[in-house]
Amino acid sequence: MTLKIQYSTFDLECGTDEAGRGCLAGPVTAAAIILPKHYKNSILNDSKQLSTKNRNILKPLIENESVCFSVQHIFEEDIDSINILNASIKAMHLSIEQLNTQPEFIIVDGNKFKPFKKIPHQTIVKGDSKFLSIAAASVLAKTYRDEYMETIHKEFPMYNWKQNKGYPTKEHRAAIKKYGITKYHRKSFRLLPEQYRLDI
Repeated sequence: MTLKIQYSTFDLECGTDEAGRGCLAGPVTAAAIILPKHYKNSILNDSKQLSTKNRNILKPLIENESVCFSVQHIFEEDIDSINILNASIKAMHLSIEQLNTQPEFIIVDGNKFKPFKKIPHQTIVKGDSKFLSIAAASVLAKTYRDEYMETIHKEFPMYNWKQNKGYPTKEHRAAIKKYGITKYHRKSFRLLPEQYRLDI
């Protein structure tokens, strides 16, 4: 399916998406981006459909060819205090706020969003596989978050975050069971299936 460039008729339409919502450790990361009106890119798709190699090839291309973009992390403490949905929306709001050109319309991946300023918006389920700007935002959010997880992996290599990026893999859960949790873990998340018996 070919991704569409625009949802609205506005010139400055921004796409936004997040990465890392289902992770046990690390931030939730959002990106916002405005692409030129006649933008074309044959590889660009929802970041989950792309190989790591293609995401890394796309990242500088998207950044150089965009009208503007921004990426923001919301960290564990915030996630634990306001919950993951609110943290995801907060990350998206912050990334839109940091754009050096204010959008006239916002398209959002998923079905949950809170109005940003007075800018009209539309939520789009599976938007990252329908619209180029949301797909581009998904690639940026994912690559920046992966980079961050690879950095903190060096501090705590036993959780293998460079591989699992903080997602709840069997290996990640086994490491939590063996070593306990770190400052990067989300304490409000169910980190282990039998967590109610864990003293954390």
